[in-house]
Amino acid sequence: QVQLAESGGGLVQAGDSLRLTCAFSGRTFGTYGMGWLRQAPGKEREFVSGISRDGDNAYYLDSVKGRFTISRDNAKNTVYLQMNSLTPEDTAVYYCAAKRRVGMYFINREYDYWGQGTQVTVSS
Repeated sequence: QVQLAESGGGLVQAGDSLRLTCAFSGRTFGTYGMGWLRQAPGKEREFVSGISRDGDNAYYLDSVKGRFTISRDNAKNTVYLQMNSLTPEDTAVYYCAAKRRVGMYFINREYDYWGQGTQVTVSS
């Protein structure tokens, strides 16, 4: 059974940066594509970023392109989300998720395992 544990959330001001970390355990990390998704109060959960099994391909929500960077370290079973130039619109609970099937990172139901989430709050 895959287990995912997010960390790194917090309360920051607009323009600040945060780095989220997700620790993966229970299976072979390199056989899973990884994603970060978020859910703001009163809104549906949305895709933010995804990364392929080998780390060669990354995908982003349009509104975070150029500000967020996803990366993974297969030796450490960890995926990261570096978030720069944060805005209040980035405020949400951020979830790490893992998927076995290739592709379709943008689709929430494609993910097989989810973490508990970490809160990111950006004040104006």
